[in-house]
Amino acid sequence: MGKVLRIGHRGAAGHAPENTLASVEKAISLGADLVEVDVQRTSDGHLVIIHDKRVDRTTNGAGLVAGMSLCALRELDAGAGQRIPTVEELLRIAEGQVGLILELKVNGLAEQVCKTVRLSGFTGQVIYASFIHDEVRIIREADPRTMTMALFGRLPHDPVMAAQNAKATHIGFSYITVTKPLVETCHHRGLVVFVYTVNDRQDIKEVMSLGVDGIVSDFPDRL
Repeated sequence: MGKVLRIGHRGAAGHAPENTLASVEKAISLGADLVEVDVQRTSDGHLVIIHDKRVDRTTNGAGLVAGMSLCALRELDAGAGQRIPTVEELLRIAEGQVGLILELKVNGLAEQVCKTVRLSGFTGQVIYASFIHDEVRIIREADPRTMTMALFGRLPHDPVMAAQNAKATHIGFSYITVTKPLVETCHHRGLVVFVYTVNDRQDIKEVMSLGVDGIVSDFPDRL
């Protein structure tokens, strides 16, 4: 079995406020191969890194991300004095340091996210991921060389077929649903397999034994 990639979840969310530059920097310092972050859009069209549709859980503010301007979002504390970062800021910090998994959280982001990465000149690995498989397909159809990941929570009848229909290169499973036969089927069909979000050391050991290609964790230092 080859090397299992160490992927920091929302940066290194077990060590620093999730989806902040401090969290990404922590993941880099811990030797993560990739960091996974979540992308949404502000009311005035800027791409920002935040998971929930509302800011309430992760900041000292309240309201919908899509209903707030970048300026208003920047006023919020995302934990330990951190601000909600833009995708451009993330790309600058990650350049030469770590690869990225950019998870598109809402419909209609594909074109803008890809353009932003392209214009930044980012030279590292980028995988565009989403539970919204139409977004994944749009990215691959626009540029077949791009790496994309179809994400799954509950498994459909045939997740491998669903990922292939989305033209994905990678497939992402919850560690609760993944099995060795499923991993083997994915590999047989040419898909790279990542598993999220595995934090318990025993769970990490079990997932490693399944032959997966990458593990997403809040604690990349445990991988």
